[in-house]
Amino acid sequence: MPAVTSEGFTEMKVHRLVLDPNTNSPIVILQSEASGVMLPIWIGIFEAHAIAMKMEGIQSPRPMTHDLLSNTIAVMHGLVERVEVVDLVDNTYFARVYFQVKDERYSIDSRPSDAIALALRAPSPIFVANHVLEKSKIEPTPELEEARAGGDEGEEEDEWTRILKNFNPPGGREKIN
Repeated sequence: MPAVTSEGFTEMKVHRLVLDPNTNSPIVILQSEASGVMLPIWIGIFEAHAIAMKMEGIQSPRPMTHDLLSNTIAVMHGLVERVEVVDLVDNTYFARVYFQVKDERYSIDSRPSDAIALALRAPSPIFVANHVLEKSKIEPTPELEEARAGGDEGEEEDEWTRILKNFNPPGGREKIN
C-alpha cells in the first residue's frame, strides 16, 4: 500500500503502551517516524487490551469488538482507508474512521482508542491533526533515544515513567478522557 499523506496531518504509528505513573491509566504512545515526535493518549483498559493483543500478535479465540468491525467491513468488500485523531477539546481526543465500501466512502466518529485498535487490525494508517500535536506532543529526549537504541525494555520503561511523571496534559490529569 503506498504511503498516504494529508495536509495538516502527521502520520503516526503505535509505538507502545505504558501506564501513567500517577494514575495507573493506560496510555497509547503514537510516534511520527519522520520527526520522532510522540503523542500520549490516555485510554481505557479494555481498549489497551485490544491494542496490546494486536501488537503482540495474540489471537482471541472469539472476535473482539474491533475484530468484528474490521471483519464486517472486509465481508462487505470494504477497506478502512485511514483513521485520524482530529481534535482535542477539554482534554478529550476525537477521532474519525474513514472507510470505503464499493464506490461509497464513509466517515464515522470514534474514540481514538477504538480507531487505533481498528487501524491495527485493518491495517490502515493513523494520522494526527497537527493542531492536536501542538497541544500535547512529547519531543524525543536524548535519554529516551539512548534507552530505545540500547534495546533495554526496562530502561525505556523507566524513561517513560520519568517523562510522564513530569508531563502536564492540557487541562490537567484529573480531566483526562
